[in-house]
Amino acid sequence: MRGKRASTGAAILVGTLAVTGLAFAPTAAAVTPTSATINASCGLFGGGAATLTATQNGTSATMTLTSSAIKTPVAVAKDSITSKLTMVKKSGGTTVFSGTKNPAMAAGDPVTVGPLSGTVASGDSLEAYGGSLVMTIFGINVTCTATAKQSPGPFVFD
Repeated sequence: MRGKRASTGAAILVGTLAVTGLAFAPTAAAVTPTSATINASCGLFGGGAATLTATQNGTSATMTLTSSAIKTPVAVAKDSITSKLTMVKKSGGTTVFSGTKNPAMAAGDPVTVGPLSGTVASGDSLEAYGGSLVMTIFGINVTCTATAKQSPGPFVFD
């Protein structure tokens, strides 16, 4: 009987330690920083400060751009802007985030597009400067480019 109690007690102890270990396991790291500011030029459609917000879940990532300085020239319906954000990789090449996600916006409203979806690899370092955001609104392409490096620095993915 004593042997059964000892092995039952040992099993409970091992199970408790395993659960405790899971509770204190490090959380999965993600992109840093989670947001950065750029100064964007969108040609005839204006320009100014914009914020890029990044999220990461494994190799899937999203980017959202918001700007109170860049305004919509016309009213647009929800999810009607086709957007393609091209970011420059520190290691060379580019990564593209794309989608048709946007809120409904009246003419003159601040621009928001995203979340735009893309694929990243661990260690990717992405910068908006040297890339572009192309928004297609009613068949017209609006191209925005960063006029300087983003602040506080590039997005680094885990």
